[in-house]
Amino acid sequence: MRALNLTTQRKAVFDVIRNAHDHPTAAEVMNRLVEQGFNFAYGTVYNSLRYLVDKEMIRELNLGEAASRYDAKLDDHQHILCEVCGRVDEVMTQIPEEWNIEVSKETGYDVHHAHVVFGGVCSECQQRK
Repeated sequence: MRALNLTTQRKAVFDVIRNAHDHPTAAEVMNRLVEQGFNFAYGTVYNSLRYLVDKEMIRELNLGEAASRYDAKLDDHQHILCEVCGRVDEVMTQIPEEWNIEVSKETGYDVHHAHVVFGGVCSECQQRK
């Protein structure tokens, strides 16, 4: 196990992400910290996020948006992004092993893992149409 140095700031940032169900951006993490009465500098929040990612306590998600999102759920899962409202949900369906094999054949890579981002329109946005 890696040695952890969880400062008050890092623990507060981790708690926000751990308790979130919506994969927040750094700005959203900052807003939630302010709502909880914390007054951290933006740099402190960004540095805490980087630390937590580096220590594999959270995952940074690059879902094709301008800002990264963060997830404390580390088990193997995928994500789906609503192309209308930007909502992000988790997909627990496993990626077929054949995909990794085919990608390996095509690219020559030794594939260790995959993260697939599905795109579509969530049920709430579908109802609004």
